[in-house]
Amino acid sequence: MTSVAIFIPSYNAAKTLPSVVERIPEELWPAIAAVFVINDGSQDDTDSVVESLAERFPKLRLVSRQPNRGYGAAVREGLRRCVEETDAETVTCLHADGQYPPESIAAFVAHMAANGVDVLQGSRHKAGTALEGGMPKYKWLAGKVLTWLENKTFGLQMTDYHSGFMLYSRRAATQIPFEELSHYFDFDLEVIASARSRGLVVDELGIPTRYADEESHLNPIWYGLRCLRVMLRYRLGRYRPALAPSS
Repeated sequence: MTSVAIFIPSYNAAKTLPSVVERIPEELWPAIAAVFVINDGSQDDTDSVVESLAERFPKLRLVSRQPNRGYGAAVREGLRRCVEETDAETVTCLHADGQYPPESIAAFVAHMAANGVDVLQGSRHKAGTALEGGMPKYKWLAGKVLTWLENKTFGLQMTDYHSGFMLYSRRAATQIPFEELSHYFDFDLEVIASARSRGLVVDELGIPTRYADEESHLNPIWYGLRCLRVMLRYRLGRYRPALAPSS
């Protein structure tokens, strides 16, 4: 199987992180190069929880950062670690709150390898189970409106641009200028904008929807406005690679 590096952006995740790591299928571990937990300024016992988990899961690596710098910054750190410290062919972003399925990683990696996909996003809408899985109706409706606009903007036929379950080919992880992208939750949408601007292949697969009692740090109005800004910037060509200087 294709080798995989995983990173888990984490903020005050001491209660939920153990079950996320434990849900990674046993048969996937031989293909895993490393699992980086990016502790982004947590105020709870996330560090000690990771250290305890590492006794059972030796491929777990703690990256502790202070102060909190935001979701996008934590994802950038995770991507950098996966690229620079492993030779993995695929990089997976897995959230610490348990909302996204570690059980799906192997199927997603196989789909990428079989279809030449560079950025693969998990869709909570593709199977039509978002509301049944507990997604608030206002998020469901707002997501539908934004997705319609995003498909028009990026020329894709996606059902969900706002899931954080993202897998990257090594090509995408080395070509997309992550350090130039947002510190906020619109980081993932900027990834898609950057990938489309570089001719990289973007796709989605369905995942189960799971909303429980996890705490959200996302302001939906601010997030929606930032998504609109990403679309405008894409239309203006802001995500295109810089042209090499002529000789």
